[in-house]
Amino acid sequence: MLGAGAVTLATSAPAASSAARSRVTAIPQYFEFDKPDIVAEGLDYPWGLDFYPASTGTDATTALFNQRDTAEMFSVKAGGAVERIGSIPGVKSDGDGNETGLLGLAVAPTFNDDGLVYIYFTAEDDNRVGRVKLDSLEPEIILDGIPKAEHHNGGRLRFGPDGMLYVTTGDAMNGDNAQDIESLGGKILRINPDGSVPSDNPTSGSPVFTLGHRNVEGLDWTPGKDLYASELGEDTWDELNHIEAGKNYGWPDVEGPGDNPDYVDPIATWHTEDASPSGVSVHIDVVYVAALRGEQLWQVPLTDGGDPVAVLHGTYGRLRTVEEAPDGWLWVATANGGGGDSIIRFPALPAARRAV
Repeated sequence: MLGAGAVTLATSAPAASSAARSRVTAIPQYFEFDKPDIVAEGLDYPWGLDFYPASTGTDATTALFNQRDTAEMFSVKAGGAVERIGSIPGVKSDGDGNETGLLGLAVAPTFNDDGLVYIYFTAEDDNRVGRVKLDSLEPEIILDGIPKAEHHNGGRLRFGPDGMLYVTTGDAMNGDNAQDIESLGGKILRINPDGSVPSDNPTSGSPVFTLGHRNVEGLDWTPGKDLYASELGEDTWDELNHIEAGKNYGWPDVEGPGDNPDYVDPIATWHTEDASPSGVSVHIDVVYVAALRGEQLWQVPLTDGGDPVAVLHGTYGRLRTVEEAPDGWLWVATANGGGGDSIIRFPALPAARRAV
């Protein structure tokens, strides 16, 4: 078990290289990163993580999570034991060093009525979105044909404030997919919970919400319903983007900021060795971004034009997922493999001490 004494605060961690930001500002501190609580350990590549609605009777600190390579799903309650639910059939994982398998999950907002959990996974020939009930785990496929490869499979699922399901995909190691409106690769997709296309999507009949992405593995909304997404770059710049319907984010023509008015520039960038950003969680006016290669949790302020600052620098290794629980704690899942992964949560600062 990793002890509390191993935690270091972020003030000494390197600041991001950001073409869109020019000065460092104080980051509002909403969580106590020096007070970790280990929820689960001895895991192997946890990927998706979401929480049961509080009214299920399990309380708001009970989470569902999965392991990428074994295609297993689990539940865990803070302070309690991890309980294995079972494995998802039909998942194809190429094992350590690849990015295929059981990736994102999202508990339906209607879970109390229908018991549905949504999953993103790699099948034999493509990536797919399905929905399952926990007593059977047999997926009902609602979207398929998403390009797959050893890398760049995207995979994050989130229900938006509008009740729609948002799906992040990668370019499947083919940059042309990202600019091809007919391809589901290199996109953020928006679908109804049954897999059909919303009538108000940018292109009639298409699930494509935005295009021009290399590999998006994180997205979340502010309280004001602005959407932000992380994107893994190639050799130079990783990105955090403000996502707007129908916009083009430039890949493969642009990596990081550019001077093409047809493309949207990121709001923050990092050198790839400092980030490789995956999961994203927004709290008030700070975006928390889990970094894989950078082995830290970036805090990106959405006010005052300040630079991102990192916490947990090198403390837990590679970080895959970050999610805020309904009870206000921030949960983080690692991605080190070999049975050495953990899920850790951090308490929110008391309301009187928060700098809003």
